[in-house]
Amino acid sequence: MSEDAMSAFDSVGGAPAVRAAVDELYVRLRDDPVLSEYFVDLDMARLKAHQRAFIAAAIGGPEVYSGSDMAAAHRGLGITDQDFDAVTRHLVDTLAGLGAPTSVLARIGGRLAALRPDVVTAPTPPTALGA
Repeated sequence: MSEDAMSAFDSVGGAPAVRAAVDELYVRLRDDPVLSEYFVDLDMARLKAHQRAFIAAAIGGPEVYSGSDMAAAHRGLGITDQDFDAVTRHLVDTLAGLGAPTSVLARIGGRLAALRPDVVTAPTPPTALGA
């Protein structure tokens, strides 16, 4: 693991900070009136563990994400581009609120952007296209 990657993980406070970020993220997501429906009746402990591993791996931490691939994990959920963007905003806002440096926010944003084709499965509603 490169020194640069470890410094990103360390710069946010390591595993305790990632845990706090994930806990806060899911409070935000479950409080969001549009996104909350995606989190009803889920095993939140399992979901949080996967999210912690994903975030830690994305910023160079020692955890390795070993859950389902993103397409399989999100298949059939009907996630729109707007939903994806809202989750991304919540995550970035959560990390920023916990003092994550801009470089870490950019790294997470880049990793998330690359996942969009695997996560977004619902077409953009016509009203969002200006029709």
